[in-house]
Amino acid sequence: MTAHDHDSLAAVPAGPAPLATVAAAAGVSVPTVSKVLNSRPDVSAATRAKVQAALEAHGHTVRRPVSKPTGLVDIRVVSLESTWSEAVVRGAAESARRHGVDLVITVDPDPDDCGAWVRHALARGTDGAVSVVTVPDAAERQAFADALVPVVVVDPRVRPPEGLLSVGATNWQGGLDATAHLVALGHRRIGTITGDDAQANALARLAGYRTALIQAGIAPDDSLVRRGDFTVDAGYEEAWHLLSLDDRPTAIVASSDDTALGALRAVREAGLRVPDDVSLVGFDDLPIAAWLDPALTTVHQPLVEMGAAAVDLLHRARSGTGHTVRAELATTLVERASTAPPPAVVRSPAHPRQKT
Repeated sequence: MTAHDHDSLAAVPAGPAPLATVAAAAGVSVPTVSKVLNSRPDVSAATRAKVQAALEAHGHTVRRPVSKPTGLVDIRVVSLESTWSEAVVRGAAESARRHGVDLVITVDPDPDDCGAWVRHALARGTDGAVSVVTVPDAAERQAFADALVPVVVVDPRVRPPEGLLSVGATNWQGGLDATAHLVALGHRRIGTITGDDAQANALARLAGYRTALIQAGIAPDDSLVRRGDFTVDAGYEEAWHLLSLDDRPTAIVASSDDTALGALRAVREAGLRVPDDVSLVGFDDLPIAAWLDPALTTVHQPLVEMGAAAVDLLHRARSGTGHTVRAELATTLVERASTAPPPAVVRSPAHPRQKT
């Protein structure tokens, strides 16, 4: 063999290195390297990235995972008893039908722990997951990512982490519009009953309320802010606190239509009238709002559209047709009969409660 022949043989690629060599370079076991090479999902993101780099450096081509369609999309809600959740699910179902997939609904009463839902959906197989309100934790999000399953959160309770797909509404603008409407009618003592302080949407609505007051030259008064939790009971109890103030408000912005419903009862039990003595604004525009007496002025939240947008976002993410990380749908103020200019004379409740 000549020297020329020896040089020619040396130039021939030796081929991919043994997996044991790759494992030693990445500091992992051979089975872990095999899992990454074959795109198995049960490897952490950090380890996968390290092993992929070692494989490619040693001449291996990593098989990119391919997620087979199942024709199923999962949605998780805490309750289906509320009109709010039902509207979101209805929108999701309409979108799923348009995309030719079936919607699997899971009702899980724990607002914070969706681990069982994630595990079940991934074990069965799913084309995408919609979590209403609850943001899956880091491990759950990683499990979805490893399985190439997109996930969207509708109206997240907390600020979603970077990169998580989400659909919400313009809560700050809604709070501002509701309060500015009352200001335009001439109200200056405007109370509010908030949602849960731990929820991003409640904080945004409260911020919108305060912004509208400041823009009108009205100093926000903390005594007119009552903390609630979006429920009828909270609306009833906190409205009584506002009505029992020595200088009571002439208008109340409720954080939800349910809260407004409770406040309406409190106003009536106090011997006052809506809107003659107290104007009232809700938030959501649930179907019942138009049937109340008086019909409720409220901020329309596009709940059906939010559910539909979530499934649409899943479809675009899965098909690679382009998508935004966060979709924010516009709220609109719906003026009905529960708001009017403030009374010339502010009456005290006929049946006052003891202030606390």
